[in-house]
Amino acid sequence: MNIHYFKHVPFEGLGCMKSWVKSPENKVTATKFYEDHRLPFIDICEMLIIMGGPMGVCDDKKYPWLVQEKQFIEKAIAKGKKVIGICLGAQLIADVLGAKVYKNAHKEIGWHNITLTEKALASPLFQGFNKDEKVFQWHGDTFDIPTGATNIASSEVCQHQGFVYKNQVLALQFHLESTEKSIEKLIEHCHEELTEKDSFIQSSEQIKEGIEQNLGRNNTLMQLLYNRVSNGY
Repeated sequence: MNIHYFKHVPFEGLGCMKSWVKSPENKVTATKFYEDHRLPFIDICEMLIIMGGPMGVCDDKKYPWLVQEKQFIEKAIAKGKKVIGICLGAQLIADVLGAKVYKNAHKEIGWHNITLTEKALASPLFQGFNKDEKVFQWHGDTFDIPTGATNIASSEVCQHQGFVYKNQVLALQFHLESTEKSIEKLIEHCHEELTEKDSFIQSSEQIKEGIEQNLGRNNTLMQLLYNRVSNGY
């Protein structure tokens, strides 16, 4: 499979997906927007993976390449490509599909429970998921569910934790792909957010304490989703 991925900052990469994406049978390319804004020929791209980042979908003036990125995502979806978006990636997908993206009432940072919808639990894409899963979060924005898409989960303070669209697009607000190293990098580069006073923002100590208990399960779920989207579930 020809896979292209978008990386917005050096410290938010493929995470645990790296070994699966970069397997010998795949041809993998990347656009690292913090270095180079060139985009691939869309017709040779079979799957697009859009990673997270601290910027927002409307930060076009500060990050002009967001305009071209959103246009590419829109074309990829229209051409029936398989698309996975995580955090900012999910918000960009929501935006190009015409849904509103906006500040959530609370930031969610750390290990928090999500509850899957009945439609998600009935879908073969989410076979093996429990109704309630503890996942890693690091976001302040949220989105409405685009027309024609299906909400997959909610949390105590964020009604829309992801969606699927036309059995080809998976958008996740949360970070199943995170590794211990990537979490440490997030803490290093975004530590100022951890000083904000909010009951849904965990301390760096709480985040690190949750790694051993939760990370393996998160990565297992990410592998299930990646494999199923890759194979058209």
